[in-house]
Amino acid sequence: MEDELEVMQSLQKLNTVAVEAITETRTDIKALKGLLASERKAREDLELKIVRIGLTSGGAPRDGNEALAAERNALGAFIAKGDASALLEMKAMSVGSDPNGGYLVLPAISNSMNSKIFDQSAMRRLARVVPITSGDAWEEIDDHDEPDAEWVGESQTRSDTGTPEVGKHRVTLHEIHASPKVTQKILDTSYMDVGAWLENKVSDKFGRTEGEAYITGTGVAKPFGLLSGTPVATADATRAWGTLQYTPSGHASALATSNPGDALSNLLWSLRAPYRRGAAWLMNSNTANAIDKIKNGTGDYIWRDSMTAGAPPALLGYPVEFDETMPDIGANTFPIAFGNFKLGYVIVELDGIRVLRDPFSSKPNVVFYTYKRVGADISNSEAIKLLKIATA
Repeated sequence: MEDELEVMQSLQKLNTVAVEAITETRTDIKALKGLLASERKAREDLELKIVRIGLTSGGAPRDGNEALAAERNALGAFIAKGDASALLEMKAMSVGSDPNGGYLVLPAISNSMNSKIFDQSAMRRLARVVPITSGDAWEEIDDHDEPDAEWVGESQTRSDTGTPEVGKHRVTLHEIHASPKVTQKILDTSYMDVGAWLENKVSDKFGRTEGEAYITGTGVAKPFGLLSGTPVATADATRAWGTLQYTPSGHASALATSNPGDALSNLLWSLRAPYRRGAAWLMNSNTANAIDKIKNGTGDYIWRDSMTAGAPPALLGYPVEFDETMPDIGANTFPIAFGNFKLGYVIVELDGIRVLRDPFSSKPNVVFYTYKRVGADISNSEAIKLLKIATA
């Protein structure tokens, strides 16, 4: 009986192992079938795509190119059946030929733009800027007179003395405008914001156009520039208010050949002490290049490069600002200005730049009507001095 019991137990264990093995095998077969089904579906999807783009052997190629038809047949056979023999004979695909693969290679499009950098005037940063919200002009009271005063004895009669007078300074606003236009389709379909790009370009151009007027503007339909008047050599005490003073370079067409730095010192000291705090030099890069080579009596350069990144260089202890609108050194020009521009020059603007998008006036174009109203003038003619290339 014991032997029969052992046999029965062994048979039961063997049966359990067999059932587990069969179950595991069935699971593996089921997983394998799933993988085969997934592979078959992927292959069928790929074959369908190949048929849609005309890479299979069915039908003649649309362009009638027999060599291209052979390449399509070989590629289709390889993808559908894994037959690589035809590929060995197939012509190599090439980026240099659009039908042979060039169409598949697309250039990378940058999400930025490589833009030219233009020179911007330093005058707006140096001058006093007054924003207003209404009106076509701006006025300010001028206080440049003084009362009389006299010494008297203890019992001496006190006579009436002169009373200071005030004046009024008026800056008229002028309009600068631009009206570029682009098609509505470009605005709708471009991968970049063309409207914002165009507005930034116009704003940059406005800044450069204004900067030029701040130096050379005539005051007729544009601001009155720093160099637009008729400077004279007379000092502050006797010169008419509103007229700038100049000091000569000592040479008819250049800086003086002997001790050229003396002309710069004369210009510096012609600016009275109350205005020298906050003063700066203004010139273009060509003029700076000439001055950079000047040495003093001990052989030291009078130009001092900045030791701090972003800080301007110094000339005779005062910072140098650059404006490429300033003229080059030449006969009867005024290539250098020195002064307190915050006190000496004022810029008045109305509400900044305005942009109106007009999609109706020039269909199918959209016009970006952009404008700004701004005026500028010399506000204190004692605060800024000029160097004139002349002997006297």
